[in-house]
Amino acid sequence: MNKSELVESMAKAGGISKAAAEKALNGCMEAVTKALKKGDKVTLVGFGTFSVTKRAARQGRNPQTGATIKIAARKVARFKPGSKLADAVR
Repeated sequence: MNKSELVESMAKAGGISKAAAEKALNGCMEAVTKALKKGDKVTLVGFGTFSVTKRAARQGRNPQTGATIKIAARKVARFKPGSKLADAVR
């Protein structure tokens, strides 16, 4: 499912226009992004938790040349599914 299909599904489920559903989805994504940038967790009970973790610096290899390269430490976004979502997928 891509973004336009999700917007269409939200519009049907909520009985609202596609424009309103897209505005709501964009607002939700923006709010999650801002919270993660600040280092906060975003928990949607039953759905899951978005969080930021640090990935340590490590050694890697260039697959073309085989040369060893340094991969810098960085922050990455993580998602842990909630129990209802995990059960629904099973």
